[in-house]
Formats: sequence, structure tokens, C-alpha cells
Amino acid sequence: MAARGVLVALFGVGVLLGGCMQSTIEPASEANLTVRDKKLLAAAPYENATLPEPYRRHIVEYHRKEAPGTILIDSDARYLYYVMADNKAIRYGVTVGEEAMAWSGVAKVGHMTEWPSWTPTPGERARMDVPAFVSPGPQNPMGARAMYLFAGNKDTLYRIHGTNQPEYIGQAISSGCIRMTNEDVIDLYKRVKQGTVVVVLAPHQGDSPFSPQVASSSGLFN
Repeated sequence: MAARGVLVALFGVGVLLGGCMQSTIEPASEANLTVRDKKLLAAAPYENATLPEPYRRHIVEYHRKEAPGTILIDSDARYLYYVMADNKAIRYGVTVGEEAMAWSGVAKVGHMTEWPSWTPTPGERARMDVPAFVSPGPQNPMGARAMYLFAGNKDTLYRIHGTNQPEYIGQAISSGCIRMTNEDVIDLYKRVKQGTVVVVLAPHQGDSPFSPQVASSSGLFN
């Protein structure tokens, strides 16, 4: 009877956990990679990081009202959502900017580039020891893809782009932009187009169940 009780209890815990995790991992695929992508990623100056489970790519239930095709960024939780039909979304883990450098509001993808170059702003050069120009490639902090956000016809200077530091996914360290793993930003890039609406939630406006505060208090990262 005692053993049976333990089995029932374990089964109950499994059901509860299954009910909480309304998502499935979407495996990374090389189908989106071009010949150039494969060549450059093979020469990346970093090792592939093992992301914590919540920051891996998932398909999740989506309860907000944004239309399919919209991107929503929850900076508090370090998530980017690509909204799909039937109340679903693809959820990606991201690196976000420090709160003082963050931007929030509604914008559109005004420009898209594969393997972008990087010209640091004067402010970035003042804060960091970086050259005036970095050519495209795996050593570039912009990574494999970049999507430039515009409000009206004005460049917000806010970007969604890849990274050569995937180990920082889930943290707030960048100079204001949203970084994704190169594999994830390639996946997202294939789904969006120029004019895609991007909603960036203001600090403390997110409600993801896997926000860093909730994850820490629940012991997910302990």
C-alpha cells in the first residue's frame, strides 16, 4: 500500500508539472541555414552554449491579443514571442539591455540584413573598447541576422540581432538591443518581413510564468 501511495503521488506530481508546462520544444533545424551560414557558423569564435530549459525555443500558449505575425518582447522575462494563429507563439530566449538603456513601445521592422556589419554609435564607443567598424562574420557582435526597428520613418536605434556571446542568453547586459542565438535569429528572420509590428513591453509590464524572479524563487536555476 505504501509503495502504491508513492506511485500515485509521483503520478500526481507528473500531471501537475505537465499542466504547468504548456509548451513543446521546437528542435533547431539546419533547414533555414544557407551555405554561407553553415560556413560562417562553423568558424564561430565561441562554443555552443547550453541554454537553460526556459530559454530554449518553445511553442507556447499565447493569451495576449497581438495579431499573428507580431513580435512581442518581454524584457523582464528575457523572452521574445513570435505570435502565431490559434493562440500559439514561438518563444525564444534573449539577452536584453540594461534597464537604463532599454527602449519600449511599438515599432516596425524597417530594415533586415543577413550577416550585418557593425558601426558602433559614439555612445557605444565611449562605453566600450570597440573599433569604429566591424565587418560581417561570426566575430561580429551583431551575429547572423539583424532586424532594425523604426517608429514611423525614424530609426529607433533598437535592433533584434544575433550574438557571438550565446552564454548570456537570459541576462540583461547588452547596450539596449535584443540578442538571440544565431540559430534562433535565423529562424525568426525567416518568419518576419519588412513592416512586421514589434511590441516592446516597458519594464515590469511582462507577465511570463518564467520571468527571472519567478524562476529564481521556484528554484529552477538553483
